[in-house]
Amino acid sequence: MLAKTIMVQGTCSHAGKSVLVAALCRIFHQDGFRVAPFKAQNMALNSYVTAEGGEMGRAQVVQAEAAGLPPSVDMNPILLKPTGNSSSQVVVMGRPLDNFTAQDYHGDLAHKLWPVVTGALARLRRRYDIVVIEGAGSPAEVNLQDTEIVNMKVAREANAPVLLVADIDRGGALAAVVGTLELLAPGDRARVKGIVINKFRGDVALFRPAVEFLEAKTGVPVCGIIPYFENLYIQDEDSVVMEQKKHITVHDDKAVDIIVLQLPRLSNFTDFDPLEREPGVRLRYAARTSELGEPDLIIIPGSKNTIEDLIFLKQSGLAAAVTRLFKAGVPVVGICGGFQMLGRELYDPEGVESSVERIAGLGLLNMKTVFARDKITSQVKAAVTGRGSMLGGFRGDIDGYEIHMGRTKLGAGTKNAFIVKTRWGRNVNVPDGGENEDGNVWGTYIHGIFDNDRFRRHLVRILQKKKGSTGLDYEITRTDTAQTREREYDRLAGLVRRHVDIKLVYKLMGL
Repeated sequence: MLAKTIMVQGTCSHAGKSVLVAALCRIFHQDGFRVAPFKAQNMALNSYVTAEGGEMGRAQVVQAEAAGLPPSVDMNPILLKPTGNSSSQVVVMGRPLDNFTAQDYHGDLAHKLWPVVTGALARLRRRYDIVVIEGAGSPAEVNLQDTEIVNMKVAREANAPVLLVADIDRGGALAAVVGTLELLAPGDRARVKGIVINKFRGDVALFRPAVEFLEAKTGVPVCGIIPYFENLYIQDEDSVVMEQKKHITVHDDKAVDIIVLQLPRLSNFTDFDPLEREPGVRLRYAARTSELGEPDLIIIPGSKNTIEDLIFLKQSGLAAAVTRLFKAGVPVVGICGGFQMLGRELYDPEGVESSVERIAGLGLLNMKTVFARDKITSQVKAAVTGRGSMLGGFRGDIDGYEIHMGRTKLGAGTKNAFIVKTRWGRNVNVPDGGENEDGNVWGTYIHGIFDNDRFRRHLVRILQKKKGSTGLDYEITRTDTAQTREREYDRLAGLVRRHVDIKLVYKLMGL
């Protein structure tokens, strides 16, 4: 028997579709069902690598975790990673296909990829009891309705009832719901079986007349009003949240102040979420020199276009500011593209990332990087081999994943910081990253490095000692990243159970 389905669509991007899908996955999992998430086409720079080496969107990874499953590319068969204002790298079933303009993608390629979507969906429906499907953007984008492969076309394929989510916090939610339904074809409009008002602030009783109006106007029941929440730790892949993160402030003079440079094409910003949650740490994002202050550590994150973001750092003055702070004693760390930027030179002879064939790096590590078209995507286990002021003293392995298209060669005075011990499930012995002789500059290609609790706490302790702070008692306050996520999925499920009519959702699915 094929799995039952429910689909979550939104009146706009960032309405809360991904989080609601994660909540439903957790609820159904708690209720004893085998449940899997699905999003036909995702556009995000925040991606993840499965155990098989396939690349997929972070949101479906979160949803899979909520469902108690290992992530699979079947859950996100098509991933679009923007490379510029109108083009994206198209990743199909976890592997990069090529870069395409939006016009080329919607003009012909999307139609050709439809069998990939239906195949992945069919496999999930054969393996699970319930598939919770997420749409993208809005189903009412009339210019894309003939070519889209992620909203109502998927709902029709899966014969899925649709919950329509509106973000009331940004305003105009009632008009957005009514307008969305008015712009849908009659058959698609009939698929919308419930309305969810998300991010609600205030007294629900005062909102009841609006609910009555909405139900009378549309003929669709409002099956949930979810309150705005800020204290749940659910990873987000949407870059919209970066603006919210910039305004997070920890008022603690003893806290370790860590700056992440907010690159225009920043990828995998969830690498730093565990630092944001770590007691005694103040994590900030800076896009301008005026936002740097006097940090205890600067992190240069990953980038979908390393050369273009390096140009941004130079033109904005951030490159010069980072160099000045480093000379004043502030350590610097680079992750993936940020690691590449730390070197002396970057080459792109094949135009993989940019039309710029050669550019000087920040020069904080003696190394050079050459970009190539082949892409390494793998989960890895690595040993820490760096012996400098930050990495020295740590003993043990770390887990993470690689997503990169460059090869880096170290020069004199720069030593490997890690040794990759397993890749693609096989034993290997591959040097990774680099650190300078003092160890106050280091970088790696490994994403997810701060998810490793022992390693993260080691780094924080080093920074606290350098700052002159006694720090916190980690035997009492230390956090476990995996346990924290599990607890937060349960809290999210509890919140949604209280504010959404789950009995109606089951009824809509025929369960």
